[in-house]
Amino acid sequence: MANAEHSGATEIQARLRVARLALWLVAAVLALREVAVVLSTPRGERLTDLETWVGPDGVLHVKGSLYDSTQFTGTPFGGLVLKPLTRAAEQALGWGWTFGTLLLVVALGLVAARALPQPVGRRTSLLAAPVAISLLMLSLPVRNTLYLGQTSIIPVLLVLVACFAVRGERVSGLLVGLAAALQPTVLLFAALLWFTGRRRGALTTVAAFAAGTALAWAALPHDSYTYWVHHIAGTGLGGPADDLANQSLHGLLLRLGVSGPLEISLFLALGAAVAALGVRRAVRYARDGQLLLAVAITGCAAIAVSPTTWQHQLLWVLLAVVGRVGKRASDRYVWPVAVIVVMTLPTTMLLPHISALYPLRNNLVLLAALAAATVIPFLSRTSPYYRTPIPAQSAPAAPARFRRVPLLPFLRRVLTRPNLLLELLLLRVTYAAYQQVRLAATGGSNSAGRATAEKHGQQVLDLERLLHIDIEHWANHAVVKVDWLRNFFDFYYESFHFVVPLSVLAVLYWRRPVDYRWARASLGFATLLALVGFWLYPLAPPRLMPALGVIDTVHGVQDFSKPDYGTLTALTNQYAAMPSLHFGWSLWCGVVIAVIAPRWWMKGLGLLHPLFTVSAIVATGNHWVLDAVGGAAVVAGGFGLSYLFQGPRGRMTAVVAEAEAEADQERAPARRDTAPRP
Repeated sequence: MANAEHSGATEIQARLRVARLALWLVAAVLALREVAVVLSTPRGERLTDLETWVGPDGVLHVKGSLYDSTQFTGTPFGGLVLKPLTRAAEQALGWGWTFGTLLLVVALGLVAARALPQPVGRRTSLLAAPVAISLLMLSLPVRNTLYLGQTSIIPVLLVLVACFAVRGERVSGLLVGLAAALQPTVLLFAALLWFTGRRRGALTTVAAFAAGTALAWAALPHDSYTYWVHHIAGTGLGGPADDLANQSLHGLLLRLGVSGPLEISLFLALGAAVAALGVRRAVRYARDGQLLLAVAITGCAAIAVSPTTWQHQLLWVLLAVVGRVGKRASDRYVWPVAVIVVMTLPTTMLLPHISALYPLRNNLVLLAALAAATVIPFLSRTSPYYRTPIPAQSAPAAPARFRRVPLLPFLRRVLTRPNLLLELLLLRVTYAAYQQVRLAATGGSNSAGRATAEKHGQQVLDLERLLHIDIEHWANHAVVKVDWLRNFFDFYYESFHFVVPLSVLAVLYWRRPVDYRWARASLGFATLLALVGFWLYPLAPPRLMPALGVIDTVHGVQDFSKPDYGTLTALTNQYAAMPSLHFGWSLWCGVVIAVIAPRWWMKGLGLLHPLFTVSAIVATGNHWVLDAVGGAAVVAGGFGLSYLFQGPRGRMTAVVAEAEAEADQERAPARRDTAPRP
């Protein structure tokens, strides 16, 4: 038995080493990719901020004020620190700055990984550093900093080093004070130090900030007056304050149309409230032993109260990913996933292009920072749910026909309903990624790849003629002659592609959560396989083959040099026809309904949907018959991969029914006892 336990521990350690090596490899690849993107960009388009400051004609060379052009947004102390760089050779400075910034990011990830609240398991301690560095490399603030040549990583790193990597309050206060001299709102950390009992550090922070500012005032008096008095701590520098890139309360109020004295009053009042509440929450979590979370909350409050907070200064929000939220295990991933998605993807991918949602979409990062600073109920380490959330119930593995199925046994069939917010978030991000890949498959526009797509279209047509299934032209012209039939297929093609799958998912989520997980996984795998098809085989549908004579009943006659497909003209790839997801998704709906529906007439109605869909896509000229075959193939592959990875679903419904029956039996005596007696 001892040998078996030792063998198991050795196997676990080996797996951890492999996982750690793989994660470090991922971090290295991401780092090299970011460096390659920067250095491969033509001169004049990369490191633009750095060139504006220290280049041959940069503002640090100018005898007048640094802020005459409003292109330098740093403090006078920052300008004083950067001035020696004007003597460096341009190319050497660009390389040195890029790799130096990369090293700062790595250092930031290492310090953040060491700062995780204790106790930390062995697996977490081994994997935290590469995961942290990878997330930093993927984040928009770091990518923006590398591309522009900015200094915004330095204040964050100085604060983390002060809090977690050095000893002595005075040294910590000195580092935080230097960070505040570079980014004034970092002074908010002096309050965190003061109220957590590190008063000597707080006083040193204020003194270091004052000394750095005074030094800059002595060396650059005119610039200091311009920054601190004329621009009121940099307000208005770097572009219009109502620009979407300014994710602060000041920018939010201006974008909402508030201006003048009212805006200033609201900004000061809201800023004071956010700062006070944020520091109060940060102090509470610092005393709870979650100092990294306290630092993140304070940084998020600093983002909100700053007059201008540009994208490269938003790194504090990513640190808030360490907070734990939710009592249930299924809720535990909502907050970290939301933070990572907001900090790594453009907001245009997260929310649809609807005017009513613009105020939310335009201020999404600010709202995340405000939520972290003031609202999100992070768990205390004393909470019983902090380390052991309520686990999700899983069904026992059902016997499979094949020996090695499931391949991923840890992907168990969970019985409870998944978190709705997380599902909606993942659904939106997945669909946005699907749109991007679908459009990029032929070069990023409808005109790109047209010759290749038409060549593939001719290949498909020749194969259909060989198989005697080339019915597209006949079906299209037959339907065009019957107005009501043409209108029906046009409506069906445009309306039911999204409505029916979303409705099926919604019903399953509410009524059959176990089957929802199975169906959702199968649909995801099918869509992923379809994206591979779009990428490898761009295909022109019959309506985009001019010589074929097929009438585009949905979009009308097209000018192929300037096609018009309505509002989706610039958003969809019209050559993503193989396989047909119109038919694929409808077939998925039909199969799911046929498998799950309790009555035969429901199953029949479900199977009518793919029948009507395949008729519509062929009759309207939007797909070839073989496109539907491709759609059926990827759906079969989706269900197959779900079975391969997770095993069969057959026993799932029975397990849930048994659990519900047992629960009803347990509740029955209680109902009898509480029933009114005659």
